Amino acid sequence: MTTDDHPAVQEAATVKKASPEQRAAVARTLARAFEDDPILTWMLHTSPGRQRILQRFFDLGLRTLWLPQDECYTTERVAGAAVWELPGQWKTGIGTRLRLLPAMTSILGRHLPRAMRSLTVMESHHPTEPHYYLPLIGVDPDWQGQGIGSALLRPMLDRCDAEAMPAYLEASSERNRALYQRNGFVGTGEITLGKDAPPMWPMWREPVHAEG
Repeated sequence: MTTDDHPAVQEAATVKKASPEQRAAVARTLARAFEDDPILTWMLHTSPGRQRILQRFFDLGLRTLWLPQDECYTTERVAGAAVWELPGQWKTGIGTRLRLLPAMTSILGRHLPRAMRSLTVMESHHPTEPHYYLPLIGVDPDWQGQGIGSALLRPMLDRCDAEAMPAYLEASSERNRALYQRNGFVGTGEITLGKDAPPMWPMWREPVHAEG
């Protein structure tokens, strides 16, 4: 088998925008990808059915916030997903929070106050300069470490470069930080969401200008 014949290489070559019909599959993949995420583990503790909670949470976000912006990327077999928000669309205003409150209460239950406080802290650290924002990228554990993550990032990073637009994200693990650094992101500090919370690392990427 040549490198080009490797299943992960072939899968990475299928990156495309996610369709509404793929929403449930993308939510399942993100739930698997984030089941051991340090921040979400802190937020949800060891709640029974945590993966189901995550799946419902991601499905809600995809339906109401992310897919409508049309910058969510996945692969043919939904091996992972990268969810982007357009410049200026990252801030969840009071109207959006109130609209989503019943569904969020149903999904997160007693964890809702911690989740809402965490969102407020993250937004308080968010840069105000126009940029594309990556709130989520996740790869199914069966596909991790095989280049899928970088492939999922590529379409929007290319767009950032073409439009001379920066990009921003928060890394929640050392492994993720390494992925982002390989793709041009630079750490800008550290965020603590609350008592006993693991750190998050805000990261910024300046656009790469093609040499003419």
